[in-house]
Amino acid sequence: MMESEDYEHEHEHDDDDEHELNRTTMAINLSRRKVVMGRSIALGHCVCNPTQPCPCDMLKDHNICPCAGERLPGLPGQVALTRHVRKAGCASKIGQADLLRVLKGLPPIADPNVLLGAAAGDDAGVYKIDEHTALVQSVDVFTPCVDDPYLFGQIAAANSLSDLYAMGARPLTALSIIGFPIERLDASIMQAILAGGMAKLEEAGCALLGGHSINDEEIKCGFAVTGLIAPGAAVERGRARVGDALVLTKPLGTGIVSFGAQIGRVGAAALAEAGRVMATLNKDAARLMVEHEAHACTDITGFGLAGHLVEMTRTSGVAAEIDLSALPVLAAAGQCLRAGIFSGAVERNQEYSMAWVRVAEGEEAGGAKAGADLAILYDPQTSGGLLVALAPERALAFVEAMRRLGHEGAAIVGRIVEPDPARGEGGELIVIHPELKNFIGESEDAIVAEEKSEKTSPAGVGSEKGEPACCAAMPSGVEAEDLLESEALFAGFMKEANRPGLIDARAKKLIAIALAVAMRCEPCLRLHLKAAIAMGVTKAEMDEAAWLAIGFAGAPCMMLYKQVCAELCR
Repeated sequence: MMESEDYEHEHEHDDDDEHELNRTTMAINLSRRKVVMGRSIALGHCVCNPTQPCPCDMLKDHNICPCAGERLPGLPGQVALTRHVRKAGCASKIGQADLLRVLKGLPPIADPNVLLGAAAGDDAGVYKIDEHTALVQSVDVFTPCVDDPYLFGQIAAANSLSDLYAMGARPLTALSIIGFPIERLDASIMQAILAGGMAKLEEAGCALLGGHSINDEEIKCGFAVTGLIAPGAAVERGRARVGDALVLTKPLGTGIVSFGAQIGRVGAAALAEAGRVMATLNKDAARLMVEHEAHACTDITGFGLAGHLVEMTRTSGVAAEIDLSALPVLAAAGQCLRAGIFSGAVERNQEYSMAWVRVAEGEEAGGAKAGADLAILYDPQTSGGLLVALAPERALAFVEAMRRLGHEGAAIVGRIVEPDPARGEGGELIVIHPELKNFIGESEDAIVAEEKSEKTSPAGVGSEKGEPACCAAMPSGVEAEDLLESEALFAGFMKEANRPGLIDARAKKLIAIALAVAMRCEPCLRLHLKAAIAMGVTKAEMDEAAWLAIGFAGAPCMMLYKQVCAELCR
């Protein structure tokens, strides 16, 4: 049932000149290539990708014609999956604010058998079959968050199953959905992804019935899953009660670690540790929360802890108190946070949730360290844990039962409280003890040192990492304390100018790119492009900023921008 487009490879032997075998590629059928390329050239476009001409770059650079079914050699053991996507894991999903605007414009579902659907915005949909049985359905697809294909498949399956587990349902069947650049990467990688997913589904007792594949530029994988539950038995997100304890069943920080690995700043051991967390099923948590009579539950995924908890409190008409010091967090993620290593998806999640989040009165932020720690609330989780609201007398037993089964990250992280009457609708998230302390796993050597430039510059000049810009670099051998007063003032100005304020860091970085292009300053352009890529800024966003500058400053700027992008934005 896996749908895909198959190419037939003909092997004719009547004319040796018609065939050749490149030791680094598959067999090439020149007759077929001539026919396909003839059509492409006549049309003026490649027939398998109309956005490019014929001959395409693949043919010119590698003597490979994808339209004729030819493929590059595969290197399945050497491909880092996270380097083949723009955004890793659940950070690739559409932001919460944008998604809600889209869903708000959809018509309501009138079928009386739909017990929970898009209008409720819960983790999965519930459809009543009869008085005793209801279907629970969900679908989830995202890009790689780890480099190992088999592990990525496991995580994709575990993540897809979490929506069902969050309601206390029993998974039954699944369909796979995969996007894969079959013309660039070896087919064995796609096979390993699916094999990993099948293994995790088998662990869950869920049968894979088939699926669908797409020839895509970016790798994506996920599953549409179906489960069973009794009508009225679903643990819904919007039924939290004042006085409930909040239990989180997995540590946070997987999004931060995945991003750090994607930009080469997190080591293999830390990524593997995060991978094990993401690949762990929420099966035990689902069973135990039902046994302990949970009132409400949601799984923590792409919107981060704050985004999902705000939705729980808003739909329940309550507020929540979160103890940041009790939050279980991957130790590597804690190091990354304090080194400023986290993706732009954190800011996108914060943009939606921050209206409901505040630090409790009288709680000191604890300086820069604690201020950075607050970002963990917005980190997009891939295959995160369940956030469960249940009676406080049940919470400790629930956590102890989880830990006995090996889930060391399970912890009581807060409580449900009365909403502020001034806010009316509820939804407020109050942070107490705003400094992370409950670190899970090993942190030693988690962060890989970035490559250092030969030149240094005053702290804060050029970028938040102190990278050199041609307009602010110190002469060789000059110490910061020996700067002229005017140089020191300039350094201070640049530091303040780059600090997020009414304009966020992402927007300021795009402005900096536009200014560097307009001034034709190659060192500054390189610096700001590298920083933007590390922040998760897309190539399309950088192009738009650059073309604004080109419109004012002319063609020489365009030539500089294209030259630098050809090197850095691969």
